[in-house]
Amino acid sequence: MKKSLLLCTIAALLTLCAPPCRAQLQQFAVGADVSFLAQAEQQGVVFKDNGVPKPALEILRSHGFNWVRLRIFVHPTDLPNDLPYTLALAKRAKALGFHLLLDFHYSDTWADPGKQFLPTAWKNLKHKQLANAIFAYTRDTLIAFRNAGVYPEMVQTGNEITNGMDWPDGKLPDNWDHFADLLRAAIAGVDASRGSLPRSLPRPLLMIHIDRSGDPAAAVAFYNKLLDYRIPWDVIGLSYYPHWHGSIATLRQTLHDLAFRFRKPIVVVETAYNWTPGDFIGKKAPFPESPQGQRDFLAAVNAAVRATPQHLGRGVFWWEPAVAGGPLAGRALFDSNHNALPAMSVFDNPATTPMK
Repeated sequence: MKKSLLLCTIAALLTLCAPPCRAQLQQFAVGADVSFLAQAEQQGVVFKDNGVPKPALEILRSHGFNWVRLRIFVHPTDLPNDLPYTLALAKRAKALGFHLLLDFHYSDTWADPGKQFLPTAWKNLKHKQLANAIFAYTRDTLIAFRNAGVYPEMVQTGNEITNGMDWPDGKLPDNWDHFADLLRAAIAGVDASRGSLPRSLPRPLLMIHIDRSGDPAAAVAFYNKLLDYRIPWDVIGLSYYPHWHGSIATLRQTLHDLAFRFRKPIVVVETAYNWTPGDFIGKKAPFPESPQGQRDFLAAVNAAVRATPQHLGRGVFWWEPAVAGGPLAGRALFDSNHNALPAMSVFDNPATTPMK
């Protein structure tokens, strides 16, 4: 098993160096994580734009959005985001011309800096077995997407992995050797999913996603550590929520420092702000928690990313714009009547940034 994993890893590293196989971010990525959208529709929600009923994906597309992000869990029990659900949503998005970012959580439930639960099916695996399970799962999932005609243009090998993945085996800071093995296995799985596809077909860009947009030194230190371990990646992904990560000014500093240190494209792959009071009740808010305040926030994030040195700020993704209700509804891009909010118009006439 060790030899097999090593060979897969070497193959991934070699392929990462082959320019014909590298996808491109040809335009500034205006994205939305719509992983709960189909569930909302199944519950009877009808989304509207200016009061006119219209499928939410069509509304997003008409307002300049060109990417969707979809998360996937291994065997979820209380969340909808399994393989069949995610494939069906990917087909709808691709049919409308969206690019696809697939977000592997490598868990049966939410993975983030505070929790990275092992899937139940992997709980008794030793380290090398776990690495091989991650490799096979990544490969087989992407083969399913490839065979369905919805091969993603970009893949996240883990979600907000600042503190590692699949704890306790890959928990940081104590287990960097193990974490690096798991990450290499995931990357090897992405490469192996191409199979016999022609080299002219780009393989997905690899995004490594953390949450340290409010801590420039910690963000640089994390990606420096990836370089120390010779982990290959293409795109830096950041989460930015001001109630956790601080001011727009701090975000700008983080983007600046990452751009000058690593010379790689950077995407704020998760951001959101309330259109109704929620995160800043009783506290000073950087923007009013109102429809206009939400719009101003998104415009400010967009401006910060586009101002990243060397044109390395390459995209902004809103996290969950279209939900049925509940605690996430205050961050959505639709109001309580499921009508599009003013923030939806921020990208109506986007000044796209080409790859350099």
